[in-house]
Amino acid sequence: MVEIFQKLYEMTALSNIIADPSFIVMYLIAFLLLYLGIVKHYEPLLLIPIGFGVLIANFPGGDMGVLQAAEDGTIVKDGVAYNIWEMSLPAIAHDLGLMNFLYYMLIKTGFLPPVIFMGVGALTDFGPMLRNLRLAIFGAAAQFGIFLVLICAVLMGFTLKEAASLGIIGGADGPTAIFTTIKLAPHLLGPIAIAAYSYMALVPVIIPLVVKLTCSKKELMINMKDQDKKFPAKNEIKNMRVIKIIFPIAVTTIVAIFVPTAVSLIGMLMFGNLLKEIGSDTSRLFDTISNSIMNTATVFLGLCVGATMTAQAFLNWTTIGIIIGGFLAFALSITAGISMVKIMNLFVKKKINPLIGATGLSAVPMASRVCNEIATKYDPKNHVLNYCMSSNISGVIGSAVAAGVLIKFLS
Repeated sequence: MVEIFQKLYEMTALSNIIADPSFIVMYLIAFLLLYLGIVKHYEPLLLIPIGFGVLIANFPGGDMGVLQAAEDGTIVKDGVAYNIWEMSLPAIAHDLGLMNFLYYMLIKTGFLPPVIFMGVGALTDFGPMLRNLRLAIFGAAAQFGIFLVLICAVLMGFTLKEAASLGIIGGADGPTAIFTTIKLAPHLLGPIAIAAYSYMALVPVIIPLVVKLTCSKKELMINMKDQDKKFPAKNEIKNMRVIKIIFPIAVTTIVAIFVPTAVSLIGMLMFGNLLKEIGSDTSRLFDTISNSIMNTATVFLGLCVGATMTAQAFLNWTTIGIIIGGFLAFALSITAGISMVKIMNLFVKKKINPLIGATGLSAVPMASRVCNEIATKYDPKNHVLNYCMSSNISGVIGSAVAAGVLIKFLS
């Protein structure tokens, strides 16, 4: 009887968990992510799959954790070496487990982030940006945080590729951060993805904090509609539908010429948007991209990213550096956008509310909603949502282009 109970005990994961308390730490992180997604409603479509992926990846013997391959493709499991590039997908599933199969088929190939970008494009309206093109520059200014954190990360001891993957968190765009990390530093995918999506979920906390530290009450009360009445636009777009159809084609062409490494993201973003703007002729394609494909890609992306967060890969000083650096990247991107507004206001008659600069990062549309709430607290009639969306949407394009530049120079 004792032998039977001994075998039953050995069959469970309890002995391994008791022997290595780091598993318990990972369970707590998984529960925290699930709590934020389920109870606090912070990015639930992503934090819940990621949190559950973390949970299932850290049960000893479950074979659900992703094993990162070395640059030559070598993976060691239970003392046996495999070369991932020489294995077929069925062999990966059989020898390395389900999550490794999904990861190397969907994530490591760079397949899912562009697919999600296609869905994002289908759900994006570029109208606010096209009506206020002069505000789009703040989406470019906000990318300053990416490059400043890159420099700081190198000084802290990260390699250039790791620093670039860390800095891209400042773009506040999860798929872009994942895509860049896959290309440059795949071994950091778990902590970088967690940092990127966690800070995106905390946009309602981070933006008000930075705004409070950098903006005066007078600046926050600048009413954009009053400014439009005082200084009306000289040229108005007469046929917006035509412009909206031409825009994704034109942007894709320009980006493909100057930053071809960004086409996989920008091209898919603009393709999804084009299907949306064409209307009834492509409504079936638009519906498929924005619903079933987008939702399926999000599920597998979240689970696979979570499964990379094994105790061995996540619990180290590098992860702590990424968490700190990610926060700095976010804060500096917001600060850069606000600073650009302040500089521009020194030279123009038509003043701009600095909250518009604060939305230059890509967290669409959450950043715009948060900034609109801040504006209406100071003046209930001061609705800046549409103006913020101009900067916010351009930030999506800006972060993808920045990622393309980094990948081109560092790959």
